[in-house]
Amino acid sequence: MAAGVMLNRAIAVAAVGVLFAACGGAPSPAPVEPPGVLVPRLVQRQHVSMGAPVELTAWTTQESEAVRAFDAVFAEFDRLDGLLSVWREGSDVLRLNAGAGLHAVAVSPDTLEVLRQAIEVSDWTHGKFDVTFGALSDVWKFDHDQDNRVPTPSEIAARLPLVDYHAIVLDQKAGTAFLQRAGVRVHLGGIGKGYAVDRAVGILRSRGLRDFMVQTGGDLYVAGLKGDRPWRLGIRDPRGSAEQSFATLELSDSTFSTSGDYERFFMKGGLRYHHLLDPARGEPARLARSVTIVSRRATQADGLSTGVFILGPEEGMALIERLPDVEGVIVTARNEVLISSGLKSRLRLIASPTDAP
Repeated sequence: MAAGVMLNRAIAVAAVGVLFAACGGAPSPAPVEPPGVLVPRLVQRQHVSMGAPVELTAWTTQESEAVRAFDAVFAEFDRLDGLLSVWREGSDVLRLNAGAGLHAVAVSPDTLEVLRQAIEVSDWTHGKFDVTFGALSDVWKFDHDQDNRVPTPSEIAARLPLVDYHAIVLDQKAGTAFLQRAGVRVHLGGIGKGYAVDRAVGILRSRGLRDFMVQTGGDLYVAGLKGDRPWRLGIRDPRGSAEQSFATLELSDSTFSTSGDYERFFMKGGLRYHHLLDPARGEPARLARSVTIVSRRATQADGLSTGVFILGPEEGMALIERLPDVEGVIVTARNEVLISSGLKSRLRLIASPTDAP
């Protein structure tokens, strides 16, 4: 996520802030039932799409139906990747970028909706979340082409005028999108996975599943219960190991998205250079170490976790408190833990985050 996680970069699931069940364990073993009685069990499958593992888990008595529903979700992820990717030839995003400054481009309803929601989050964050950060992606390389190079100030300055979400013009009736200036480049890495998670939730519910989890990269949705209790999730220690949590939270029917400066980074001269770029400066944001957003919509949470990270603790938490049905946890650059009012009684702090550069 230079305004989010890149769409086509494989990321270990535990490396992005969500540590599923490590702190909660499996539900209590089900009692022995008489012959012929169906006993719920966990069904799990994994598939790589949008450059990351997609993890699906359901607590159900109908394994075969769950697996068929999972296959439909994996197919949907792949379909959306074909529309939203900056790496797959013929995608809506690549065609949109190719037409920048020239003409409007016909795109799918899904692409229009992702762009609409991206603009909404940009407005909320005063442009700190901006999907036109793509203009910086060839000077800051944090994808599979990561080269651990710090670009020169002149290289950054040349691209900053091209980072402006106001250049995106949507025409819902015509089904088109237009980038008003040549050189503007959209990258939906900071919000596309969240949209795919929302679509997955709809598919699983339509197939009759009620107790399930969808996770990809730093984006996760949990529905119903895991056995006889809510799903217990851990928030990763930004300077700890990939399996180390500093807090836990029990959730049902909610999304959980984390952005952190540990996802893709390199160290140089004692400084951490990471992929969460401040679009105003064209450099890594320095005010936070991680941001976790809890809300009802994964698309919203995906964009907000990046936007709040770049806004910083003070403005970011003020935004979280203003938005309905949105909560958050921020680990600041000074290693302080800030918790929104709606989570203070629900979040369990199990350790202080590790303090390190």
